[in-house]
Amino acid sequence: MSDSPRTSTLTRSTNETEIVAKINLDGSGASQISTGLGFFDHMLDALARHSGMDIELSCNGDLRVDDHHTIEDCALVLGKLIDDALGDRVGITRFASAYAPLDESLARVVVDLSGRPSAIVELGFTREMIGSVATENITHFFESLAVGMRGTLHVDLIRGRNDHHKAEAGFKALALAMRDAVRITRGDSIPSTKGTLS
Repeated sequence: MSDSPRTSTLTRSTNETEIVAKINLDGSGASQISTGLGFFDHMLDALARHSGMDIELSCNGDLRVDDHHTIEDCALVLGKLIDDALGDRVGITRFASAYAPLDESLARVVVDLSGRPSAIVELGFTREMIGSVATENITHFFESLAVGMRGTLHVDLIRGRNDHHKAEAGFKALALAMRDAVRITRGDSIPSTKGTLS
């Protein structure tokens, strides 16, 4: 197992978004987030703070169209950063789950850093928007993150009424599960019966 820092930096430029981002899996939960979407910034800050990962992300997206490209591309970039920082995934815990409440809402996230992308997201939103963010794009964030990081995510609302609380509980549960899943707990072994995570 390498003793090198588990960090990654990425710049992504398309006709829809310009993103510069950096991650440190073994950080302190510090964040510098700027996407032009206040609620989304709030969620990404919660992700960093409660996962212990340091996240820097700046996105200039085509918000004149809507929020979709910004949220999707930020999720893909964050996922790719996690994938790159994990390297060959030797020694990671791999599987993790967590519950997080926010007032009346309770969410559960189960993670498998398997090398295979898959996501099931059921957060039970009833509103179309939270601030300037479409709730369907919150669901799409989790799906795109799973693709980028090559992992499986199951995100479920256990109970809740307020859509802001539902979303924030989901992001906090993701953060807690990721904190455990990326930890090095297995020495030099690969946590797979196949001998590889891909």
